[in-house]
Amino acid sequence: MPPHDIAAEEAVIAALLLDDDAYPRVLPIVQPEDFFREQNGWVYEACLALAERNEPITIPTVAHELDRNARLDAAGGEQYLAEIAGKYFTAVGVEAHARIVARDALYRRLIQAAGQIAQMAYEGGPDVQRVLTHAETTLLNLRTAEAAGDFRRLRDLLDEFLEAPAEEEEGELSGAVRTGFMDLDEQLSGGYKRGDLVILAARPGIGKTSLLLNFGRNAAIGQHGTVAVYSLEMSGEQLAMRMLSSESDVEMARLRLGRHTEGEEQQVMRAHGRLAAASIYIDDSAVLTVPEIRAKARRLQAEHGLDLVLVDYLQLLHGGRADTRANEISQITRSLKEMARELNVPVVAAAQLSRAVESRTPHIPMLSDLRESGSIEQDADVVMFIYREDQYVKPEDWQAQHPGEPGGAHPTGLAQIIVAKHRNGPTGTITTRWVARTAKFEDLLLRPEPGGGRGRGGFDGF
Repeated sequence: MPPHDIAAEEAVIAALLLDDDAYPRVLPIVQPEDFFREQNGWVYEACLALAERNEPITIPTVAHELDRNARLDAAGGEQYLAEIAGKYFTAVGVEAHARIVARDALYRRLIQAAGQIAQMAYEGGPDVQRVLTHAETTLLNLRTAEAAGDFRRLRDLLDEFLEAPAEEEEGELSGAVRTGFMDLDEQLSGGYKRGDLVILAARPGIGKTSLLLNFGRNAAIGQHGTVAVYSLEMSGEQLAMRMLSSESDVEMARLRLGRHTEGEEQQVMRAHGRLAAASIYIDDSAVLTVPEIRAKARRLQAEHGLDLVLVDYLQLLHGGRADTRANEISQITRSLKEMARELNVPVVAAAQLSRAVESRTPHIPMLSDLRESGSIEQDADVVMFIYREDQYVKPEDWQAQHPGEPGGAHPTGLAQIIVAKHRNGPTGTITTRWVARTAKFEDLLLRPEPGGGRGRGGFDGF
C-alpha cells in the first residue's frame, strides 16, 4: 500500500468545517489531488470552491456543493461530513496534518515516477539519453512543485539584498553576473540579475554568437563562474576555435591552418591555458528542447555549480505541441524564464531578428523586429540588440552623407549594443569595438584585468 494517512486527511477536512481560519492556513500546503482517498479530495475541493465564492464552509453548504457536482452520495453523504466533524471537533494542528497529506502525496508521485522510469528502462531501445532526460525532467518537476514557495517577509528579502554586495566584494560570484563590458554593466545596473531571462537579438552575421561567447568568457575567466553554453547552430569545436582566436588575438584562419608566428604561438598557448582552466561547459546537440536544457543545467549545477546559461539560439529550440510557431516560441520563452528563476541564474538567449530591419532606413533594430516578438518581449527581463552601421553603409556612401566629417570617421569596427527593454532599470545604447579578424567585442577603452591579461570587456572589478 502506498504511503497515506486517512486520519490526517479527515483532520484537515474537519478543521475546514469547524474553523473559518483553517482555509488560508491549509491552502498553500495541500491540494485536492494530494488526498489518497478520492472522496476526501472531493470534499476538500468543495470547501475550496465555497471559499473562492466567499461562502461559508459548513456541513450543509459542503453537502450542497458536492450534490451540485453529483458527488454527495459517492462521498458518503452528509452523514460522513458530520462523522468527521464529530470525530475531530477542533482545528488545532491543521497545518501539521496538511503537511502529512502533502508529504505522502509526494511519496506516491515519486513511486509513480520511479515506475514510469523503470518501465522505460526495461523497454530499452537505442536512445538511452531520452530515458535519462525524461527521468531527470520528471524528478525535477516534482522538486519544483514541492519547493513552490509561500510568502516571504519583506525584512528577509531586504536582508538578502543588502548582504549581496558585500559578498560580491569578497570575490564571490553571488550577486549580479557582470557582462564584462564596462558601459553595458553600468547600463544594466551591475550586470545580469539572477533569475533573469535576457534576449540578445540581431540579424545574421552581426555577431550574436561572438558576443554570447564574450559574455561566457568574461563570467568564467573574469569572475571564476561556471557557464553552460547550449549551441544548436555551431559545433563545440567551432566554438572552441572562436574562443581561442578571441582569447589569443590570433585570426581564426591562421589558427586553423597553423600559419602563426612563434610569438603568436606563445599567445595561443597562454590563451589555451586560461580557457582550459575556465569552467565553461558546451553542449552542441543540434536538437534540444527546454526541458532537456533544464535537466542538463540542473545536473551541471549539482555537480559543478552554475552561474550563467547561454543559448544559441532561441528559434532553433524545439517547443511542445502548438498550433502556430508563435505559440511554440511563447512556450519556449516562458519555459526559459521559468528555468532562470528555478535555477537562480541569468539565462541569455540569442534570437534572430526579422527581415524588417533590412527594409527601412536607418536599419536600427526595434522590439517589433523580433520574430514572434510578442511572447519574447513579454517574457524577457532584458532585450538587447546588436547594431553595426558599417554593415549597411559603405565608406563612400557614409562620406557622402557626412561631408563635413573626416574620411576616417566611418564607423568601421564599431558596434552598438542597444538595451531596448530593461524590466528593472533604464534602457539605452552603448558603443563597443568589433574586432572582425578574431570575432570579438571589446570596450572602446580597454583596461587590464588583474593578472596582466588584456581585458576583453575592460571591467576593472573582475
